[in-house]
Amino acid sequence: MTKDNTEHVKVLFRYHSNVLDEVTVETMWGLKIDENKGLFKLDSIPFYGPEIATDDEFFAEFDQDEQMLTYRKTINYSGNSIVLVSICEEAKDREELRNEFKKLNCTSEGLNDTYFSMEILRSTDYRIIKQKLDALELDGIIEYAVPCLSDKHRKDIEKLKQNR
Repeated sequence: MTKDNTEHVKVLFRYHSNVLDEVTVETMWGLKIDENKGLFKLDSIPFYGPEIATDDEFFAEFDQDEQMLTYRKTINYSGNSIVLVSICEEAKDREELRNEFKKLNCTSEGLNDTYFSMEILRSTDYRIIKQKLDALELDGIIEYAVPCLSDKHRKDIEKLKQNR
């Protein structure tokens, strides 16, 4: 996917991925907020688990070693969360799963036939998403990880536990 270069820039993210259990490099799109101050808004869904979500605002600067604009820190959290999904059941179609979550207001990006990353918007009740993820995992269809869970979605889970 390419973005409009007048509004977007590619930014390098170097971080330890708990999913891969190694230092990982991922490039993602940043929407320019104030380029002179190094302020951007994430306009990509991360694949490997940095602690940043779509629409989070962050500071980045040019790194001489990397030879490109490089993420330094998150400045403002959007309240969105990121879930990484790995499909374990060979017969399960990735697009079918992605569409099931799309109906629940979760946008996703596929990496390959068995893996996708998913954005959960702040406005979405995470209890519904978590129940679906847990049921699919219990059935052996998927495994999932939540590298970036917002405070709002954390509170949704607390409500779920209180209702049990």
